[in-house]
Amino acid sequence: MLNETVFRTEDLDGADRFDFWCERIGRTHAPLDLYSPHAADYQARQRVLGLGAVHVWPTTHQALRFRRTPKLIRQSDPEQFHIGIPLRGTNHISSGDVRAVCGSYEIQVFDSSRAFQVYSAAEGDELFSGVGIEIPKALLHVPQEKMDLLFARGMSGREGFGALLVQFLTQLISDTSSYLPSDGPRLGTIVVDLLSALFAHTLDADRALPPETRSRCLVLRIREYVQRNLHDPGLTPTTIAAAHHISISYLHRLFQGEHETVAAWIRSQRLERARRDLADPALSSATIHSIAARWGFTRATDFTRAFRAAYGLPPRDYRQHALRHPVPLPLSTQRQ
Repeated sequence: MLNETVFRTEDLDGADRFDFWCERIGRTHAPLDLYSPHAADYQARQRVLGLGAVHVWPTTHQALRFRRTPKLIRQSDPEQFHIGIPLRGTNHISSGDVRAVCGSYEIQVFDSSRAFQVYSAAEGDELFSGVGIEIPKALLHVPQEKMDLLFARGMSGREGFGALLVQFLTQLISDTSSYLPSDGPRLGTIVVDLLSALFAHTLDADRALPPETRSRCLVLRIREYVQRNLHDPGLTPTTIAAAHHISISYLHRLFQGEHETVAAWIRSQRLERARRDLADPALSSATIHSIAARWGFTRATDFTRAFRAAYGLPPRDYRQHALRHPVPLPLSTQRQ
């Protein structure tokens, strides 16, 4: 599992909760002045995932105002950006004459060297929830003077690189059990690449990105495109290259550093989706052929042959076993 710490105010006495929360936020981000109308018995939860020099922290809390003042900046400045992504609730942001309101799935940038105030809250009695990212300024491949233009500028987390970032983060925080601590820096590099690509695209500064960052981000875009189009039997390296305005030879070069070729990866993803559907009791009335066709296999014999090679059993036998015994098959019969 990744390096992770968890904090919950419910583990503390009511009178101590808000003070400990203030200390916790100050250590995670930077010293802040915090206020909440619920301070007498504050409800908050936070996880912090260490991804090398990058930290990702999903959080849930009651309404909160936090201020980064000139005095606090003089006292301590970690020289980092904080990326805020509300998932439920709204951030009301102000700094000098700048005012902005950013809602759910809008990505915002805060600078530890800049004074600002944010009020975070959800509607009614709901708790605000979101994901924060702490990243050293030196890691981003965008000039500092351009980064200043992003303050209080909400960027969509529902399309483009913003959607890729949110999708990656939500998948990561939902289940970290399959990762080792040594995976942290690699995952941190993905976060840096996606943030750099999002900011550069927003600022029309794509040329500022190093070639390796552009290549890694293109691979992520291609992977996301494939996941959305696995149902299409016409999904091939040729159509993928055309959709991304690159040559087939360049597409194959991009995947040279990956574990599988493009075609092999498409097939493995289709097989895994089909395997999950075959094991799903809610789909027990669906025919094997319909499930195979749903994931782009038009020929039953091709699907059966590929499934047996991947999982050690033909689809019908696998389904019978999975529905009768809701426990995983031995690893020897599962795709590694």
